[in-house]
Amino acid sequence: MFFGKKKPSLPVTDAGDRIYAIGDIHGRFDLLEQIMIRIGEHSAGLKPGASLNIIFLGDLIDRGPDSLKVLEYLFQLQRRAKGVVVLQGNHEEVFIKAIDGDLQVLRNWLSYGGAQMLESLGLRVPGPGDDLEQCLDDLRRAVSPALVSWVRRLPLSAQSGDYFFCHAGIRPGVPLKRQVRDDLLWIRDDFLETEASLGAVVVHGHTIRPEVDMRHNRIGIDTGAYLHGVLTALYLEGDKREVLQVGRTQTA
Repeated sequence: MFFGKKKPSLPVTDAGDRIYAIGDIHGRFDLLEQIMIRIGEHSAGLKPGASLNIIFLGDLIDRGPDSLKVLEYLFQLQRRAKGVVVLQGNHEEVFIKAIDGDLQVLRNWLSYGGAQMLESLGLRVPGPGDDLEQCLDDLRRAVSPALVSWVRRLPLSAQSGDYFFCHAGIRPGVPLKRQVRDDLLWIRDDFLETEASLGAVVVHGHTIRPEVDMRHNRIGIDTGAYLHGVLTALYLEGDKREVLQVGRTQTA
């Protein structure tokens, strides 16, 4: 009797989970609104009964024009809707360090997205010789304590079945439960270049690619909302996968 090759098993979510993971928004509230509409339409076309979960992979703010609107929208969405998970990204971490009074972090932040965040708050961006203490005071007055507290408490990861969700990636060779904050928020090359099994398929953002980076051990979905004008969501349910996109080039 001939036995064919066994079909490799596909990664699966937890039973009953319908997941949409959304890549780095970076202040593009217009694209966030569009992807939420797209997700609603997509989910409505599927069989009912699954638990709808939307996971935001961090880097909600900076670089794009509407950081404050993105934060306020997600803050309110999580309060009124079940199944909404908002993860912290490295830009949220830097924002918290800046608002906590680290002036060097504040100065550096202005050069890689913080300036656009200040503009979204209606604040003037300080020049090289300006008083950062005044900028800090203005920043603290412009963002509500409730919103700052929410950003501060955002989790670093989530998991469903064979999928692990985080902002940047994980340290290869380290168990998922022992991953450290710095890697989850900042790692690049050691994670991106490995072909090793990671203990789960890691769904991440942080590193921009023109297309979804679909590998056997990870799926990168930061398609450069602020840079390329494309925001990506990854649909996962059981062993099903589908890419949803909005923006300049729409696919799926």
